[in-house]
Amino acid sequence: MNTETTPAAAIAARDIARHCAAYREPDMRSALGQIANTGLPYLVLCAAMIAAAATGHGWVVPLLAVPAGGLLVRLFIIQHDCGHGSFLPSRTANDAIGRALSLLTLTPYDSWKRAHALHHASTGDLSRRGTGDVATLTVREYLALSRLGRLRYRLYRNPFLLIGLGSPLNFMLLQRMPFGVGLPWRTAWRDVLALDAALAVLVGLLAVAAGGVMPVLVALVPTVCVAAWIGGWLFYVQHQYEDTVWDGPETWDFHTAALGGSSHYVLPAVLQWFTGNVGLHHVHHLNSRIPNYRLQECMDDHAMLGQVGRLTLRDSLRCLGLALWDEDARRLVGFSRVRTLEAA
Repeated sequence: MNTETTPAAAIAARDIARHCAAYREPDMRSALGQIANTGLPYLVLCAAMIAAAATGHGWVVPLLAVPAGGLLVRLFIIQHDCGHGSFLPSRTANDAIGRALSLLTLTPYDSWKRAHALHHASTGDLSRRGTGDVATLTVREYLALSRLGRLRYRLYRNPFLLIGLGSPLNFMLLQRMPFGVGLPWRTAWRDVLALDAALAVLVGLLAVAAGGVMPVLVALVPTVCVAAWIGGWLFYVQHQYEDTVWDGPETWDFHTAALGGSSHYVLPAVLQWFTGNVGLHHVHHLNSRIPNYRLQECMDDHAMLGQVGRLTLRDSLRCLGLALWDEDARRLVGFSRVRTLEAA
């Protein structure tokens, strides 16, 4: 279902946004429950993997890295909610937990929070692409590129490079450097380097306990890779699907872009738990102050929210072939569309 940016669509989206506003209040009990049922198992699994690697039982690590990676994704969602100020009633508590979780997610909290806010403010606006999103060209922009430019874009949009290689590289290496975060360099240097120093201390202490740094890396690197692959895929399908919405600044509307340009990823219950309800992304973009543990409640209480932007697991696989926004057809298309246009 494609939500076009028309006055009627904008009015309908605003009405739904008013419904969502009623679910903004955090619940301390739910929040603390999530920290307990996610953080504690994650730390136990990490300790088990490090101990196994240190005692010559490294074969255990790949088996435990999968559930540990899933829990790390869920911890990232908690950190994400803290960045929106939605996880706990207290802003101070949100920031404290968000910064603490940076040591596990490898994501500098303050820099990421500000860049992510820009993403929410500009989603679906063709004139404000480039901050916190997957780079997307229009068909006309792609046709105007040189052969080298087209090759670069094709390589960037290759899912094996973008998600398979790019996601782990982003979390483990690129986020260790204060470049490309869309923030003043002094702010970026302070936030990123403070986390890097804290991570160095944490890894050092774990290395002392494990008898060397290698068991720590053998345990944590696969876990981060699993979490990065899951997180990278989720971030991709949240906005990169055929019936998403993009508009120029003259017609762009925040609520229409939030509702029509963010997917409703329908996942099995166990995967929805591990991903912290982030598949209900259209609800989240309509009101980012709704905590993840109330997104399902909000969607269930409004009939239309369950029908917009639906993607099943099978549907989402077709998103891998999409790469360009067709301004005429108003949908995301693959490179085959360009071949058709050039042949015509």
